Formats: sequence, C-alpha cells, structure tokens
Amino acid sequence: MNSESNGQVRNKNFTLCVFCGASEGLSQNYARQTEALAAAMNAESWSLIYGGGTLGLMGILAKSLVRLSGPELVHGVIPEALVRTERGVVKPDTLQYGRTTLVQDMHERKALMASKADAFVALPGGYGTVEELFEVVTWNQLGIHDRPVIVFNIGGFFDQLLAWIDNSVSQGFISKGTASIISVANTANEVVERIRLYELASGRHLLDWKSKDTKRLETSMFGI
Repeated sequence: MNSESNGQVRNKNFTLCVFCGASEGLSQNYARQTEALAAAMNAESWSLIYGGGTLGLMGILAKSLVRLSGPELVHGVIPEALVRTERGVVKPDTLQYGRTTLVQDMHERKALMASKADAFVALPGGYGTVEELFEVVTWNQLGIHDRPVIVFNIGGFFDQLLAWIDNSVSQGFISKGTASIISVANTANEVVERIRLYELASGRHLLDWKSKDTKRLETSMFGI
C-alpha cells in the first residue's frame, strides 16, 4: 500500500483514482471544477489512474493533468468493448491523454485501478461512476482497504445521494459508525484537504481477509 491510514499522505508516487462521467454534463461548472482538480493534483505532484476515456469529464481531467504534469503521471484503464463509446478516437495521443492499458472487462478495469490507488475520488457521473464509488465504499466498510474515499460535490451534484445515505442511517440500513466512510469536498482544494485529514470510520468491519486458502479477487487487488 502506497499511502498510510488517516490522511498521512506522501506526495511522491501518490496515485489518485478518479471515477467520473464520459459526459460533460449540462453545466460548464463541471468541466471547470474538473480542470481545477487537475491543477490541485499537479500542485501535489499526484498521479492519476482513471477509466481511460477521452470524452466528458474523464477526458477533461486526463488532458488537463497531462498538460500540467506530463503524460507519465496519467494512466487510463479501459475495456476494449468501451473504446468506441468512451473515446473520440480508438488510439488517443499519449502526449495528450497519457498512457492506456486495455483490459478485457469491467472487473479487470476496476481491479487494476484499485490496485494502483492511494485514494479514491468520485466526480459527477452516471450509473458507472456511482457503482464504482459504492464498491470502494463497501470495500472500506468490510476492511478490505483503508484508503480515503472522497466525493467531489460539484454544484451540489451529490446532495440527493448524500441525503439517501442519511436516510439509510436513520432507517437502520447503514450504521452511524460507517456513515462517514465517504468524505465530502466542495472544491478541488478541499479534495486534497479531505484526503490529508481522512479518518477511518469507527464502525468499519475489521474482517480477516487472509484466513482463506483461496484469496478473493478483492483482497488480491490490495495485496492482502
């Protein structure tokens, strides 16, 4: 693991995994704040691993960080089946979007991204973005990893999702001790701050993922 718990972040070789949409959304603020995140990452010398698209917020983030930090700090991971739907071109210019790893399916994509990540950030997006977010939230809850999980709540985009979490707590479906797994940031600089100050939720399940002879995919992702 390249990062330490509770926000003790090392800049060198620190890699941020960002989940975000292959669309730009209707408000130009989504693109502006995505560019601001790239600038904040550049200031910290952080690397990016992401879903490998060149369209939407994915493309904006990758291209912005390459422009600021260089292509060696940007790594896209994309299944071959999605190349024609999440990219404007089949083989994007490495000097514009960084390097790309083609994988067979969504599971392999998420496994590779998770294995390289020191923290996770979700930007606005659709079904895929939310699915990726809640998978790493669940892994955190189950003690599979202890890495920061941040929602970049641009323009209040995630307000209703956060309200759903609050309602799930009040209705007894999510424990109060795990409600804080997701940390919320409203600006790019707050994303960096939330990662640095991240504290593990008190109600996480510290399960023994090493006790089985046959390791699960989730544990092998994180070197367990």
